[in-house]
Amino acid sequence: MDKENEKNYNFIKSLTEEYAKNNYIDSAIYEKFDIKRGLRNQDGTGVLAGATRVCNVHGYLLNEGEKEPIDGELIYRGINVRDIVSNCNKDHRFGFEETVYLLLFGKLPNKEQLSTFYEMMDEFRSLPANFFEDMILKAPSDDIMNKLARSVLALYSYDSKSEDMSLEQEIRKSLQLIARLCNIMVKAYQVKRSTFDNESLILHPLIKGQSTAESILSLLRPNREFTKEEALLLDTCMILHAEHGGGNNSTFTCRVLTSSGTDSYSAYAGAIGSLKGHRHGGANIRTVNMLEHIKADVKDCTNESQLEDYLVKLVKKEAGDRSGLIYGMGHAVYTKSDPRAVLLKQNAIKLAKGTPFEEDFEVLNLVEKLTPKVFKELKNSDKTICANVDLYSGLVYKMLGIPKELYTPIFACSRMAGWSAHRIEEMNTGNRIIRPAYKAISKKSEYIPLAER
Repeated sequence: MDKENEKNYNFIKSLTEEYAKNNYIDSAIYEKFDIKRGLRNQDGTGVLAGATRVCNVHGYLLNEGEKEPIDGELIYRGINVRDIVSNCNKDHRFGFEETVYLLLFGKLPNKEQLSTFYEMMDEFRSLPANFFEDMILKAPSDDIMNKLARSVLALYSYDSKSEDMSLEQEIRKSLQLIARLCNIMVKAYQVKRSTFDNESLILHPLIKGQSTAESILSLLRPNREFTKEEALLLDTCMILHAEHGGGNNSTFTCRVLTSSGTDSYSAYAGAIGSLKGHRHGGANIRTVNMLEHIKADVKDCTNESQLEDYLVKLVKKEAGDRSGLIYGMGHAVYTKSDPRAVLLKQNAIKLAKGTPFEEDFEVLNLVEKLTPKVFKELKNSDKTICANVDLYSGLVYKMLGIPKELYTPIFACSRMAGWSAHRIEEMNTGNRIIRPAYKAISKKSEYIPLAER
């Protein structure tokens, strides 16, 4: 380190110490003033901040003020997501595009509408002229989520109607972004591999007529080969990740930004930034990492006793990443079950049968079974804990040959549908800037002239 950098480093270190001295807030303050930390009530329920027709996340009943656990339900525009997935599976067809239509427009499309919608989304998937060269190839990123956010912001400059917030233009922008994001994602990943991993740069052209899930696998795999069952499983993942209510962090971020009157590209880029966080969309990677720790550290990871002992170590911060968390377990709303985890597990196990991934599913199934017992014994808690979608989604992506770097970006590609529905709803029904209050607790202080400090 040269002298100038050392000087700056030492000054920043002193500033860090100064910050720590002057910015402590006692946790008792939150109770004293009944501050809703994280916009949550004392019982963990979310503070009501708006109304929505888009989605309902139903995870418990309130019985005389107390939570009563129930099997979770995820409702898109009044339709249970279980019914969407089961009907698409029964017909052996892709359902993500149909789900996008439902979330945005409030009803299921008929055959003619769905066919026309498919064709339009297929056309929208192409990127503007020179966008790849100027925005992706020349400025590679080691983190694909950051590249997605930057690319979405950059699309503003390629849109002659970027500041036109009419309903027609907002719908057009949202559909283009939903279609384009998977193309941007895979291209950004291929450039990342070439730049940072010293791998060959493989760029495939789009194939007309493919579904979103098929397009992702086709663009991603060097030989472009995949089975329909693999694409259908990815499609199921995307349906389940498409939306999760207005209160989740990234969707609320999108609605907050929208309420300020900003443009669509800024609002969606902000949502992507939120989803990147490990407390939100980045959790599925940590679940896969946890599974790898289990397989490396437990002699027989399918032995209940040995696995339970290891889970105890995880909670005590004696193993894994020392966070004290069992990733993929527990949810802010769901109690007895997360319907996304249930559906994903049911669909994925069929593809895993007879493969090395079958044992991985068995291990995660045991984690799901044993975690409530471990928490009850260690934390003396009777709280109902269920598996959330992250317990199985990361392994599903791994089974599909999708690299870790794309686990959260695929989540973003799916959730763009929900963000779009909520942004347009906020624009047309919110009509007020979202502005919660913060309690100021600083003591009054006099200004000291510079010469006297």
